Amino acid sequence: MLGADGLNLALMVADSGIIDSAVNDLMGRSQVMMMAEKRGIKTSVKNHLLKWRGNVKKRMTKVCETERFQQELALYQEVIYWDENEFFERVDDVIKQLEWHSAFYMQARRMIEKNKGVNNPMFPHYFCDQWYQSLAEAIKQAQVSELEENKEKVLNDLYQRMETMRNMENVTQSGDEESVGRLWDMAAAKLSKTDLTVMKRSADLLKKHKGLQDIAEQLGRMAGQVNDPDLNRAPAEELQMVEEKSEEATDDIVGIHESDDLNKLLPNETMFLAYPELEVVFYKHLVDKRLMNYRTQGKSRTLRKVKAHKPDHKSVDVEKGPFIVCVDASGSMSGFPEQCAKAMAYALMQIALAEQRDCYVIIFSTEHITYELTRQDGLREAADFLTYSFHGGTDLEPTLIKSIDLMNSDKYKNADMVVISDFIAPKQQDELLAKVDALKAKKNRFHAISLSKYGNPALMSMFDHTWSYHPNVVGRLFKQVSNRS
Repeated sequence: MLGADGLNLALMVADSGIIDSAVNDLMGRSQVMMMAEKRGIKTSVKNHLLKWRGNVKKRMTKVCETERFQQELALYQEVIYWDENEFFERVDDVIKQLEWHSAFYMQARRMIEKNKGVNNPMFPHYFCDQWYQSLAEAIKQAQVSELEENKEKVLNDLYQRMETMRNMENVTQSGDEESVGRLWDMAAAKLSKTDLTVMKRSADLLKKHKGLQDIAEQLGRMAGQVNDPDLNRAPAEELQMVEEKSEEATDDIVGIHESDDLNKLLPNETMFLAYPELEVVFYKHLVDKRLMNYRTQGKSRTLRKVKAHKPDHKSVDVEKGPFIVCVDASGSMSGFPEQCAKAMAYALMQIALAEQRDCYVIIFSTEHITYELTRQDGLREAADFLTYSFHGGTDLEPTLIKSIDLMNSDKYKNADMVVISDFIAPKQQDELLAKVDALKAKKNRFHAISLSKYGNPALMSMFDHTWSYHPNVVGRLFKQVSNRS
């Protein structure tokens, strides 16, 4: 080879420490960490930057995928495998190909002109070495530009999230580190005063009407009361000695390959050392990792942590599925029932944050709209839902069909579907009820929260649990009815 392999150039530059320096610079900015300390989100900020570190490294390594670098790297990789004679024969063509896209072009021309007429066998190696350094520098500059651009974006994102967290202090109750972390994940969206006002209105309604909060808390506890070993979240860890394949172990010789390991050298390679004029060939092969070596393979024993489910009499952490909250947005729900329905969905979103669960809201009337309240811009989704005006008629069936389709996927194991409505609608068809029963057998639960005393009992009988909350009754009467276990 005339030069070093350039295939891993992008990765070498990305791993050179410039990303870590950028992360340390961001963490070292006093205003960032001071705001993080004040809001109690220091851990969230650090985790956010570590995640950004991984993403920006991927973007930096993709710099080489641009047409400019792909063409030059492909040409470089071709040239380094030529011998010295082929290099001198074809170098003029190489210079022409470098003319339009390479930063090395002018330097290469000067080197060729200076060496014209002198076929020094070391010149091709020197030429490729300078070319390699030029490529490395060009890739580094492109990656640094990409890094600085992304660094500015993540800094703006941090400030935006901190501003959103500050605005949410008067809306949400102070939670534990996990719920604060989830709220941070959702804080990418910029919230207007109107958005904050509608959230504050729902939060105040929950404080005023404790019955709604009680229903939400009961719903939140049910997923953790399921007795199913398959849903256990954290299998126990234990140290075990495991055997792994390793090329360092010398149990068996499985072949021959090129390398620079003197301990596994084939005897005939030492013949170069017997002649002073060939000794340089041996050392060149050593530097290029082209000495013929035995390829060995065996098994090495390593102490590793192995995860396994173990019977344990202690309480286990159960994997809790998402909330699917179906809200009736018909005209009959307008007014105080609408406020209660929105407040209940908001309460379930907060529980989902605290329990590391997803929360989806599907509003239905003559059409249905889905909101994902726990995604990256979940606060924006929540604000859009809370400002939606209820109107139209009640058509529950399409929403039930959509929810059933969702709950049939693995992501929705141990999930809770909650329908909030006045249930002034006909009973559902037997075919749909059979699908609901099949999902109940798989540890999914179906709940109904009725906001009217005129709901259809035949319709509500399909649910595991039914709560009635009548906002127009003195004392806001609250009761729970269990239809079936």
